[in-house]
Amino acid sequence: MRIRQIVFAAQSLVGGREAITSLLQLAPPFRDPGVAGFGIDNAVFVFGDQFIEVISPYRADTACGRHLARYGESGYMLLLQTDDLAREQLRFAALGVRSIWSGEHPDIAAMHLHPKDVGAAIVSVDEPRPAASWRWGGPGWTVQAGRAGRQRVRGITLQSPDPEGLAKRWAAVFGRPAPVANAGIWRVALTDGFADFRTTTLTLGGDGVAGFTLAVAEPGAVLERARLAGLKVNGSQVELLGADLTIEAIAD
Repeated sequence: MRIRQIVFAAQSLVGGREAITSLLQLAPPFRDPGVAGFGIDNAVFVFGDQFIEVISPYRADTACGRHLARYGESGYMLLLQTDDLAREQLRFAALGVRSIWSGEHPDIAAMHLHPKDVGAAIVSVDEPRPAASWRWGGPGWTVQAGRAGRQRVRGITLQSPDPEGLAKRWAAVFGRPAPVANAGIWRVALTDGFADFRTTTLTLGGDGVAGFTLAVAEPGAVLERARLAGLKVNGSQVELLGADLTIEAIAD
């Protein structure tokens, strides 16, 4: 269970795309025509060998549109990579976790889990074949050159009125070790990453995505670009598209 892609929901695709491009200095994104069936448009950026996506609805009555109307721009979705989707599906079925969408291609199989059965986010579990590939990144994506190619999404932060209970649910659903508490934050270990759970700050209450942790090649430059763009910066944290991004340095 490794984080392979994170997703932001934005009111404006152009605005969201430009905000991510400016902050992280990423190559032009891939536009996936396949998401039109969900009533959305998107932009998918390569980030190391992972991906950062922004989506925006273009028609009424979409899940993304309802989310934006309720919560505004925010983190929206998480895509986890597995080496055996059939194995994971057996556990989901035993736990009563439903699917809201599934897809099968020669190079990838995917299952979107019902957010009411998981909590806080729409989560997709995907098995790419071969493991290093990723259909959703586009047909020609490559890992970035130099230090940028070692950048990665390290973690996701979820928020809930009951962070301990939500963390335990995620650990069970995704077959991970029991969560560990530290200073009021509950952490579930993922493969080469983590999911953190904190008490909600949502005005409407409930569960949701609070933010992501990114390891970048030049954290100082990212934070300076954020300040110049007028984004809210607090220490190593930047508010982007309604989500808190914790900016860290890549490991040397």
